[in-house]
Amino acid sequence: MRASLIQIGVDEDESVDSRRRRVASLVRDQAGADLVVLPELWTTGAFAFESFAEAAEPLEGPTYEAMAKAASDAGVWLHAGSIPERGPDGTLYNTSLVFSPSGDLAATYRKIHRFGFDKGEAVLMGAGAELVTLRLPDTTIGIATCYDLRFPELFRGLVDAGAEMFVLSAGWPERRRSHWTLLAQARAVENQAYVLACGTAGTHAGVPQAGHSIVVDPWGEVLGEAGPGEEVLTVDLDPTRVATTREQFPALKDRLLGLDTPRR
Repeated sequence: MRASLIQIGVDEDESVDSRRRRVASLVRDQAGADLVVLPELWTTGAFAFESFAEAAEPLEGPTYEAMAKAASDAGVWLHAGSIPERGPDGTLYNTSLVFSPSGDLAATYRKIHRFGFDKGEAVLMGAGAELVTLRLPDTTIGIATCYDLRFPELFRGLVDAGAEMFVLSAGWPERRRSHWTLLAQARAVENQAYVLACGTAGTHAGVPQAGHSIVVDPWGEVLGEAGPGEEVLTVDLDPTRVATTREQFPALKDRLLGLDTPRR
């Protein structure tokens, strides 16, 4: 299985329409890959809070249309990153879109853990409430977004729902890049699953981005890592390695604590 993570550079001087066309072209360039992944809120920048309301679009808006066609043209499964979605009732959500190789919408995920500590995204956007997994031909992916990476219970829930690979889009700040790498490896090791984490490059509203998109295997080994700038990280994966790892080192079978554990 070949995965390509497109680490988009967000330049505030580039219009959203221009970036949308450019990203669609980059997706088409990945024809031959099985899965392509884009970052979080790449149309606006994850820290450009003041632009969320103006840039918000309905689910089936211009980004949806552009990414659906790009996925179909390239013949790839496309995790198209996330958009600022305006729901039917006007609520804003940080919503990820996944398209099939035919360009059909295969899954959506509204980010559950909103970042900001009672500011920014945490107050401007509504929270998602559902874990989302999706069966691809060779594996089952679980979908997460940026700040979600800090909440291990979300990933354990995805494993319980059948996930063998976590696909995460992010706009992670450079000042916490060490956490990005550490947490990606931790989520892989503790769940014996692949982690494909795609971030942005550039600067969003004055916040330098970490870049360094990363692919980690079920043993926690880094299979590939991008640099700080815009680039495409392509890695070949063996989906059967998840089952082999879980069989050779059956830690998940030894779990004793969970949602059903009695509490005092």
